[in-house]
Amino acid sequence: MATYKQIEEYIKNKHGFVVKGCWIAHMKEICGLPVKIAHNRQSITERKVPCPPEKMKIIKDTFRYFEMI
Repeated sequence: MATYKQIEEYIKNKHGFVVKGCWIAHMKEICGLPVKIAHNRQSITERKVPCPPEKMKIIKDTFRYFEMI
């Protein structure tokens, strides 16, 4: 499974923007991949910074590229 850093670098190089780690975690949760709870997360039930809808497809395609889904 690819690391957050690998995913961030791939998206930055291919799509020209930087993704937030919380967006990756949100998409992992949506795709049913295992996610660890961050030590600084304020609420376990809601996300303060969810992944924007326009970035979801790009992150999901990146998961496919790294054969995570």
